Amino acid sequence: MVRISVSQMLNALVDVGRNYLDRPEGEDQIEVLVAQCKDLVSVHGEASGTALANRIVNGYSDLGEDEKVNVLLSLNKMFAPDREVLIETARRYVAYPENDSYRKLSKAVEAPWQELFRRINMAPCGTSTVVGMRQLVRSRLSSHPELKSLERDLRYLLSSWFNRGFLQFEQISWRTSAIILEKLIAYEAVHEIHGWDDLRRRLANDRRCFGFFHPALPDEPLIFVEVALTQGIIGQIETLILKEPETTLEEKPDTAIFYSISNCQTGLEGISFGNFLIKQVVDTIKGELHDIKKFATLSPIPGFCKWLDDLLKERQSDFLSEREFDSLQEKWRDNELARERLKSLLMRLCARY
Repeated sequence: MVRISVSQMLNALVDVGRNYLDRPEGEDQIEVLVAQCKDLVSVHGEASGTALANRIVNGYSDLGEDEKVNVLLSLNKMFAPDREVLIETARRYVAYPENDSYRKLSKAVEAPWQELFRRINMAPCGTSTVVGMRQLVRSRLSSHPELKSLERDLRYLLSSWFNRGFLQFEQISWRTSAIILEKLIAYEAVHEIHGWDDLRRRLANDRRCFGFFHPALPDEPLIFVEVALTQGIIGQIETLILKEPETTLEEKPDTAIFYSISNCQTGLEGISFGNFLIKQVVDTIKGELHDIKKFATLSPIPGFCKWLDDLLKERQSDFLSEREFDSLQEKWRDNELARERLKSLLMRLCARY
């Protein structure tokens, strides 16, 4: 029996649909793309729609970043909700709160760009293109605040496309493909991986690494977490990062320490993967290593130092005494003995933060 992949099926649809799409391209590629997007929303038929979506994806990928922004600005204007229709249907629903008026109001509220992105997603690389569009929109919100509604709707769509039911949970080891391992080095956001030797240490027998993947983004981790298997809870990250790898687990570990978690796709920021991943990792480790009874984290606390510096500058607090203020003014950050002496106070401040 011959097996046909989803990608092969989509490419076949593209080939069939090309016969229907002989629209001449103008000199202005941005105008051509916007016109093609308009056609895509109105086109009927899966073959022609997939072929046109593929043409849009390819044309968009050929543009520079500023040109892509101009395309998105044009789409933002062309495919925004019709304000007059929205007001009229809202009034109709208030006057007649029935199923029919509710259905019409729901249709009016949904911006046409949602249907556009759904149809772009029919192309073989449609999902990654839409993820990239949201990444670009988010990077330009400060200079183009008019794109905020578009960004919110992109997040809504991607949240449904990347919900837990579509994610693939995988363990990442030294035997994983080099393409993925290279991306682990590139995407590590907490504790930098210094080349292949460092990565090999982090994938040794006393370590575990797990990630979520999506069928539409092959070989692209969405998020991954690194875990160390230890005897007891370790209090310093340097102990884990600099430790030589164990070739065998001679002493049975009783603790799993989560010491790094990295979100890989900036176009998916704000879409929660971490909680689902950590819960599944805990279940997986429990099933593999029955002696593991404790789970802990060694995580950085972003913004704590700035918060503490501001607190010390103001020198006004209802939870710090004058003596404690004085002790924190000392040069303790590069002094191990001073840090140990202030440990209980710093832990209390972290909890407060």
